[in-house]
Amino acid sequence: MIVEVVGEMLMPKMLAMIIDYGVGDKPMESASGIVRWIYSLCGENASPFIVTAMVGMIITAILMMVGGVGGAYFGAKASVNFAADLREDIYRKVQTYSFANIDKFSTSSLITRLTNDVTQMQNFIMTLLRMCLRSPGMMIGALIMALTLNPRLSMVLVVVIPLLGVAIGIIISKGFPRFAAMQTKIDALNATVQENITNVRVVKSFVREDHEKAKFAESNSNLRKAGFAATSVMIFMSPIMSFFMNITTIAVLWFGGNMVVNTTMSVGDLSAFVTYITQILSSLMMVTMMFIQMSRALASTKRIAEVLDETPDIRDDDLSEADKTRTVTHGAVDFENVSFRYYKNSEEKVLDNISLHIPAGSTVGIIGSTGCGKTTLVSMIARLYDADEGSVKIDGVNVRDYSLYHLREGVGMVLQKNTLFSGTVEDNLRWGDADATEEEIRTAAAHAQADGFVTAFKDGYKTQIDQGGTNVSGGQKQRLCIARALLKKPKILILDDSTSAVDTATEKRIREAFRGELRDSTKIIIAQRIGSVMEADQIIVMDDGCITGVGTHDELLANNTEYQEIYNSQMESQSAPIQSAPPVSAETAKEVLA
Repeated sequence: MIVEVVGEMLMPKMLAMIIDYGVGDKPMESASGIVRWIYSLCGENASPFIVTAMVGMIITAILMMVGGVGGAYFGAKASVNFAADLREDIYRKVQTYSFANIDKFSTSSLITRLTNDVTQMQNFIMTLLRMCLRSPGMMIGALIMALTLNPRLSMVLVVVIPLLGVAIGIIISKGFPRFAAMQTKIDALNATVQENITNVRVVKSFVREDHEKAKFAESNSNLRKAGFAATSVMIFMSPIMSFFMNITTIAVLWFGGNMVVNTTMSVGDLSAFVTYITQILSSLMMVTMMFIQMSRALASTKRIAEVLDETPDIRDDDLSEADKTRTVTHGAVDFENVSFRYYKNSEEKVLDNISLHIPAGSTVGIIGSTGCGKTTLVSMIARLYDADEGSVKIDGVNVRDYSLYHLREGVGMVLQKNTLFSGTVEDNLRWGDADATEEEIRTAAAHAQADGFVTAFKDGYKTQIDQGGTNVSGGQKQRLCIARALLKKPKILILDDSTSAVDTATEKRIREAFRGELRDSTKIIIAQRIGSVMEADQIIVMDDGCITGVGTHDELLANNTEYQEIYNSQMESQSAPIQSAPPVSAETAKEVLA
């Protein structure tokens, strides 16, 4: 860029030399020492002098081209690498977020910030690196040269530049908030597209294509209006710059022409002066374009900074060295007076004063009505959420005193929403253990009752899974997720209604595999069917964020009203509903359910 700027300063001066001393009749005595020296080398002949000056201009132009290409190359390379580093920083930051942090931004907004906003910053950085030296350098250099040629004529700039600066400031101040609003509309459009594509099966099942088209059209229209509102301000920039450039050129030619007539200025100097004035105003235009990009980049910068400055509410960076290496060894779980709210300013608690002991190696069932807090309760074991009050302990140690890595390595979760990732079946199962052998993978799949249907696929365990697992059934997806968790061999296994799409016979075989494969692990099973938990060592009954009963199937059937109601509703079509006594034994219930 320095080479290019120096060349921009020399070219008009060389042209002035040709006009004044090569073509014109300006006396050589008034020339600078360098010009006289070149003229003497040419035998004091005008034609060789002109050729020499032209050769100098050609060499200068070539050097300027090399400098310009080099500056553009390294500017592009730096801006692309900057964007790559920034995307990686944002992505790594998002990986540290808890559910609450992600909910604060929304998925679509995070995607926009990782893509569109980073691209805006990349474009600005490229412009900045190419223009931040060239434009100010050319403007300062041209200003110095213009002042050197004719200080009086340079006074035109004293009037023009402040007026131009005020106009540019007004335009940018109007455009910045509009660009920020436009990025928000991009978020909304991405959310609409993502939601529609992710749930395309539901859309088609309910024949809601027209509704989704209208919804997209509205989001698209809002973005169009926001984009036009932003660009409608910026379209004034180029005409205003052209207006000031033309007015300045006219003023210079008027006053400079009079000076040429009065012989106080040469034609060559006037020509060079006009070129320098053009360079000054062109530099201002380039700086202005940089400000235009900056106004949009600033809106993106603010949005990216919000992601990078967000403090994860679940962290482990303040642990001692001993805490960082602590692992889950047995799997005993204790809840001590635990309360939790999703919205911290809300009076209503999702969990209210929960106290519970789950022995290591035991099988525990959790049952209750929808929305009573079952999933929230078990999510606290792996610190997907933190308790607002009270504490959750594993093996007698508060979960906050484990590193998140070691804590979650010791806890295997099969969530309500079973998620598979694009890749092969084998790739998905290796989430449980990246170093697992093929035999271990097949064993885990067999225990989860998945080996049969996987081997029936044409490519077996090399079968490609579509994004989200859309090319396998709900029951198959559940069994693959269970196999993935089994392969992890966790000390605590949590199944959150993860066999709802599996028939009772298959579910029974999966539970039998748990007893053999994970006999030393603590197993926590959330279920809607009593048959899924009735063999558990203890069953926890929940209602409205509270525990209303803990005991075996027989004990709860005898003395817990909520459990009796659930049992009656599920057994109603198969046997007469019970009242409160005499209790039905577990063996009898198994026979009825079978």
